[in-house]
Amino acid sequence: MKTIEAPTREELVRRASDLVPLLRRNALAGEENRRLPQETVDALTEAGILKMRVPHRYGGYESDMRTVVDTIAELARGDGSAAWTVSVWAISSWMVGLFPDEVQDEVFSTPDVRISGILSPGAMATPVPGGVVLNGKWSFNSGVQHSQWNTNAAILIGEDGEPQPIMVAIPVSDLTIVDDWHTAGLRGTGSVTTIAENLFVPQERVLPMIPVLQGQHRSVLNAGSPLYSAPFMPTACATICAPALGLARAAKEAFLERLPGRKITYTAYENQAEAPLTHLQVAEATVKIDEAEFHAHRTARMVDAKGAAGEEWTLEERARVRLDLGAVTQRAKEAVDLLNTASGGSSIYSSVPIQRIERDVQTVNLHAILHPNTNLELYGRIVCGQEPNTVYL
Repeated sequence: MKTIEAPTREELVRRASDLVPLLRRNALAGEENRRLPQETVDALTEAGILKMRVPHRYGGYESDMRTVVDTIAELARGDGSAAWTVSVWAISSWMVGLFPDEVQDEVFSTPDVRISGILSPGAMATPVPGGVVLNGKWSFNSGVQHSQWNTNAAILIGEDGEPQPIMVAIPVSDLTIVDDWHTAGLRGTGSVTTIAENLFVPQERVLPMIPVLQGQHRSVLNAGSPLYSAPFMPTACATICAPALGLARAAKEAFLERLPGRKITYTAYENQAEAPLTHLQVAEATVKIDEAEFHAHRTARMVDAKGAAGEEWTLEERARVRLDLGAVTQRAKEAVDLLNTASGGSSIYSSVPIQRIERDVQTVNLHAILHPNTNLELYGRIVCGQEPNTVYL
């Protein structure tokens, strides 16, 4: 175990910015191979990006949420798939910090370990002496082909016959990988399906999910860290909003890079940059990007502030994080849609980034946790005095 001095937010964002040219260069290869290129993974690792949510005692940075959001958003300027995968690795690394300390010792004993994870309980767990036996599968397992560990959810049927959701930590080598990631967007994330067949998991690597969602964990050494004072869902939601924000920024950059010298075909505009319509589109997209940034930073500030103060979260505050998440993804998509619409027929070529950005942000908006309709409805029903229709708060 070792402790190192954590880089500042500015330094980590700079490192991410330095990676943007490489990420852009490798994005098409990631799409074609349906996973991140090894060069991209190695560069992210060497830059220390994957240490942001690793405890100090294992050489991690324990970066605050605002730093995580800004760094991942910067990565998305280069490649949405890389940013999404890093967000999953960040959440899952943080999640391991909720397990007993001896489990953390085991997982983080691998240098620069990468941990992926699934929150949806896709497997059933049967209690046996010393642990549980898992059978089932998890789809959308982003980054698992480049990972050594998985933090997955399952349903445990207890002795009383009542189902109980649990979280488990599993070596990826114990799982069967099904290469089924043939999708329209975020193709480079390699979000394949993994299968557990009669897989024994020792009891120390099993956590009841409901206490985790309520902010309780079994780590003694992490108990005093502000990083682990925040509940799971606010932490996860603040993290995964960052790729959408970065994709919106990437769309604006991609559009403006192609703008000089372009005309609007079948019109008198020989220079698209002179058309009032273009001015309105760019301005409106900028407003939406700014709005997405506001919501991303608001939720990051709340996670950081309440974690540092050790404050309890109200139901409305938890729902507001879901609201902010939905707002980020919604506004990001609206901005990208505007700029993609203004990009012309030549933008459909696979070598033009805007079409990939459009598909990636659409995919983000369809994710069950990020879907704007789901998140806005959840907040609205709570402030209207109704009970939440989910435990994922």
